Amino acid sequence: MKISLNWLKKYVEVPVSDEELIRLIGARLVEVEGVIDEMHKYDNIYIVKVEEAEKIPDTHLSLCKINVGEVESSKFEKDENGLVQVVCGAPNVHGGMFSVWIAPGAIVPASVHEDAPFVIGKRKMLGKYESNGMLAGADELDFGGDHLGIAEINPEGVKPGELLSEVFGLNDLILEIENKSLTHRPDCFGLIGFAREVAGILGQKFNEPEFLLSETVFPEGELVEVRDGLKFKDGNLAVEIKDDKLCPRYTCALLKVNEATEKSKYLSEREIILAKSGMQMVSCVVDITNYLMLLTGQPLHAFDYDKFLEVGKSENGKIIVRQAKEGEELELLDGEMVQCNSSDILITSNDVPVALAGAMGGKNTEIDGSTKNVLLESASFSLYNLRKTQMSHGIFTEAITRFTKGVPAGGTFNVLAEAVKETNGKILDLYDSYPGREEKDAVVVGIDEINGLLGTEYDKKLIVKTLENVSFNIELDGDNLSVFDPYWRTDIHIKEDVIEEVGRLLGYDNIELSFPLHATAEKNGRFELKKRIRGILSRFGANEVLTYGFISERLLEKAGQEPKKSYKIINSISPELQYIRQSIVPSLLEKTYLNEKLPVEKFAIFEINEVHNKEWGFDEDGVPSGKTSFGFVVAERKNKETAYYKAKMYAQKLFNELGIDIEFRPEIKNGSETRPFESKRSAGMYIGDKYIGIVGEFKNSVRHEFKLAEYLAGFEIVDIDELLDGINENGKISFGEKKKEDLTITTDKSYAEVLKEVQEKYPDAKIYPSTIYQAEGQTTKNITFHLEFIK
Repeated sequence: MKISLNWLKKYVEVPVSDEELIRLIGARLVEVEGVIDEMHKYDNIYIVKVEEAEKIPDTHLSLCKINVGEVESSKFEKDENGLVQVVCGAPNVHGGMFSVWIAPGAIVPASVHEDAPFVIGKRKMLGKYESNGMLAGADELDFGGDHLGIAEINPEGVKPGELLSEVFGLNDLILEIENKSLTHRPDCFGLIGFAREVAGILGQKFNEPEFLLSETVFPEGELVEVRDGLKFKDGNLAVEIKDDKLCPRYTCALLKVNEATEKSKYLSEREIILAKSGMQMVSCVVDITNYLMLLTGQPLHAFDYDKFLEVGKSENGKIIVRQAKEGEELELLDGEMVQCNSSDILITSNDVPVALAGAMGGKNTEIDGSTKNVLLESASFSLYNLRKTQMSHGIFTEAITRFTKGVPAGGTFNVLAEAVKETNGKILDLYDSYPGREEKDAVVVGIDEINGLLGTEYDKKLIVKTLENVSFNIELDGDNLSVFDPYWRTDIHIKEDVIEEVGRLLGYDNIELSFPLHATAEKNGRFELKKRIRGILSRFGANEVLTYGFISERLLEKAGQEPKKSYKIINSISPELQYIRQSIVPSLLEKTYLNEKLPVEKFAIFEINEVHNKEWGFDEDGVPSGKTSFGFVVAERKNKETAYYKAKMYAQKLFNELGIDIEFRPEIKNGSETRPFESKRSAGMYIGDKYIGIVGEFKNSVRHEFKLAEYLAGFEIVDIDELLDGINENGKISFGEKKKEDLTITTDKSYAEVLKEVQEKYPDAKIYPSTIYQAEGQTTKNITFHLEFIK
């Protein structure tokens, strides 16, 4: 999404610099991905009057004399009448019109971001007609995509020689906003909502545009209440919403318009705003709907009403909003034929589809040059259904981008009324169906609760003012606030939502940093054990990996495991991620294959992560039981020794470091973790009588399936919680806080002598060698040890 700072400043007074404003927006509202600097994009571009335009014989060109006012430059010349000569090829150029002149030396705005921007100069055309600069079209000014002629300016209120940038406010900064950081703020996808938030950030009361508070366009006394909303007293329009969860509100108006597809004759502010926001001019009615969507965040759609009646073979134009049928087809405005699914929502004329709701209209009711009667739609749809529609059909229009954020139902009527007003069309009918109306209760929160959670001392007056600045209504009962949120705030449900608003608007960066007053939590034994294992194995030269917990059926089979014992994911994102793994080692073997292709002689990898097996049943909450397992694999290219002893050595050293008495026995318990291992070259690992896992070499069949080298072994601990229990029973390890120190000694003694002295000096410390450094020509050396003390 793009936000023009100049447009923003029309709705809110900004007393700070642009740089500070952008910083505040980034800190308190939304992520600003980038800033497009257009402060000098329109330098040396002027509004001029074409005094004469004579056709050059046998060409499409016209020789023009333009009045540039008081503009002077050494890069062009004026004739005896003070006019500048320009050759123009546009078919609409004529004497008396006001247009836009790009003076010699200026850059054509549409080329500003190209590798080689186009600089306009003075040159001769057809070898004899001197042309000073150019008269520009909207596309060359970067305001549109077509090239039908030069831009024409409304002569009222302008004079020749005025800078285009000053008349239209083009010296601007455009903010590129990260849409995902506004996921639950549909109000901020309109400039008014964005400006409201900026006012709140700046500590100002936002003045709501009048049309959002009330509408005056529909004739007084013509609207009557019906069962589900409002309609014209003698109107024929009818709306049926099959499911108000899919469509809480559908508002529509029938208008008689003149030349619905006619574009504005003059270059307008609306055209410029659409262009700055990345949208193109389409037609008068469509441009109005797009403009109001950018302004309010409420998408609108326009149908050709006569086509609508013809499609549905209807006389009264009944609109039905319903769930799509599987396989139902509709040709969209872009010419694509879509096959609908049951998640889609359709707008229909007597049950014949005419639009994919919230995404795009149908080709069968498109506005064109023959359109006289326009049906305008303003509605609210289920964001969850439209997210599915967006992804299943790959539609990413500006409208569906907003609907997937949760456009509120409360604003459809007033925005539609403003659209009707903008078209200047004759109102023929209206229907407002609102079956999904919900009354929201106030959120009650105390001043002490707000300050207690934020760690602040804001007074009541500041808190109330902060919330009222962004249009919350507040009722006071002592130090308790009853907060009524406006219809456009769909994200306020509990008191913490209100507290977050106070903290955000006043700035989290303004909250004084302090330590929590509560006592330090007890250390988590499992967490400390995992940290110790990681540290020990890293010192041994092993590398930790992190692999997906979801794996393929093929991976299970390659490891000799039974897929039926794994939980299968119904809505997996990939065929390769359909099952939850039963053990760690198969994932490590998959990564071993990738590492063996690298030019390394030996390596060891390990992982600590969750695994699940159907045989373990469910926990007390009905959730599949899982275990935190630990897997290890070691591989070498040229070693001729038995790989089993290498893996056993790593396991033995790990348990020694942890202070655990481990036994290796031939008895191996049958389980998923044992399947990849060769039973004749493996051993069970035991703490006392408790079986904790397996160490050994891998089966030849497994190695062949994974395409692995011969020298390969590993071990797997089924559940480190049982390991933790064993540690606690033996009393071999404490999870108290460690104090770490580095000790460097400059000496001429041998390393062994120094180590012995350090061990005698610090008998309670674990001592690890770090570095030995001796400079060239020196008789002494620096020996550094790493010491760990358990408090």
